[in-house]
Amino acid sequence: MGHVDVSGVTYLLPDGRPLLLEVSFKVGEGAKAALVGPNGAGKSTLLRLIAGELTPMDGRIVVGGGIGVMRQFLGEGTVRDLLINVAPRRAREALTELERAEAALAACDDEPHQLGYAQAIADYADAGGYELEVVWDVCATEALGLPYERIKDRSLATLSGGEQKRLMLEALLRGPDEVLLLDEPDNYLDVRAKQWLERAIRASGKAVLLVSHDRRLLAEAADRIVTVEGRGVWVHGGGFASYAEARRQRKERLEERRQRWEEERARLRRLVHTLRQRSAGNDALAGAYQSAVTRLERFERAGPPERAPKEQNVRMRLRGGRTGKRAVVCADLELTGLLRPFSTEIWYGERVGVLGMNGTGKSHFLRLLAGEPIAHRGLARLGARVSPGRFAQTHLRPDLHGRLTAEVVMREHAMTRNEAMAALARYELAPAGGQSFETLSGGQQARLQILLLELSGATLLLLDEPTDNLDLASAEALQRGLGGFEGTVLAVTHDRWFADDLDRYLIFGADGVVRESGEPRWDL
Repeated sequence: MGHVDVSGVTYLLPDGRPLLLEVSFKVGEGAKAALVGPNGAGKSTLLRLIAGELTPMDGRIVVGGGIGVMRQFLGEGTVRDLLINVAPRRAREALTELERAEAALAACDDEPHQLGYAQAIADYADAGGYELEVVWDVCATEALGLPYERIKDRSLATLSGGEQKRLMLEALLRGPDEVLLLDEPDNYLDVRAKQWLERAIRASGKAVLLVSHDRRLLAEAADRIVTVEGRGVWVHGGGFASYAEARRQRKERLEERRQRWEEERARLRRLVHTLRQRSAGNDALAGAYQSAVTRLERFERAGPPERAPKEQNVRMRLRGGRTGKRAVVCADLELTGLLRPFSTEIWYGERVGVLGMNGTGKSHFLRLLAGEPIAHRGLARLGARVSPGRFAQTHLRPDLHGRLTAEVVMREHAMTRNEAMAALARYELAPAGGQSFETLSGGQQARLQILLLELSGATLLLLDEPTDNLDLASAEALQRGLGGFEGTVLAVTHDRWFADDLDRYLIFGADGVVRESGEPRWDL
């Protein structure tokens, strides 16, 4: 059955800097482990090492059973391409050969090509390709409500991010691979789909290693937590409910061990110093002095115990500013084909959650308020002195592609390099100042977007899934930052932890009706 055994793995970045040092942990048969840690700590890299896409400098990785991989960012192509991408490797290779043989036969229909085509069909059958297509039909029906044959050539651009994720997850969870590596599987999923994912992971007999920043999903789906920090890992054998306390206790133990080591080194140094002085006039103490020197050298050569990890210190200074009392006014607003006419007023200083299933028009509503040309009828007006700033859910920012992080901050906000680096440091992005935007991790891209919102002086924050890629500490920093923000916030979110902090909610129903609620609702 499926399992993962990582032993003493070290991995260096292309510039020679160590990212992971002597990492060791196990995910046993049927275990459900969550991989957590700061953005950029190496979680996705560790998944790629286990998947065999990267080679460690040292150490050993043993995987029992086939590996199914879900990557953080979605690709392009068709529904068929997506399903092939998450199929077992042997089936993918057999399908590639079958397509090559089919094309060759179409170009030259002779006996050798016919025999080659027949062999490719047999190899594809042996690899389980036809059984896999039956599974894909079930997956397509469950995720999209249509059989595979009807939608296999449909462009992924016509599917929402949540639909793509659900389809991939259905295929992986129902497929033959016994080890699943899931990088942000809950991104783009609405709450109903997240609840389905929690149940499906718990019910699966596969070994699952997942990266997620959704605190409720971690609590519901993972039975152990693997933390990547300080270039190493440590494992909490309990669930997420006891993780914060376990992490606090571990930090205290590490600090205590380090302090005892420092005290013992100081004692040995004092002993050496005292014996050196006394042995200068007393040959009888020369042996004791040399023994003390040897003991000190051996002690220091063994090195100190592990330091307690440095706590993240993300400091978001979302300032905002005073605006008119009515920040947003909607009167008989209808989003064509999505929402029935509704009216609402959002007042200065409110934190309003925009909740609902995927495809109900939430992101379109935020884009309309941000000034984009969204088809609508009725009125959507911003109040006096309201300046909107939007956080884009998908992080697709073509205007930032190919640009260095520090230069983005400098040029967009007329800052010197020192000023830009100081701002990046507050978001723990200074080490990434020389990286281009597309090479940042999903969480680093999210933090950069929030920094740009801060520097823009926006007084209305339009946040589309802002916590999706933020690590746990950054999500908490965002919630603290919003608490001190002098302005108005509209947040589309499926993060149940984050939603609990908001004041009230606009619920976008699957029936096109917008309802107001004082409590978050996920059932409409």
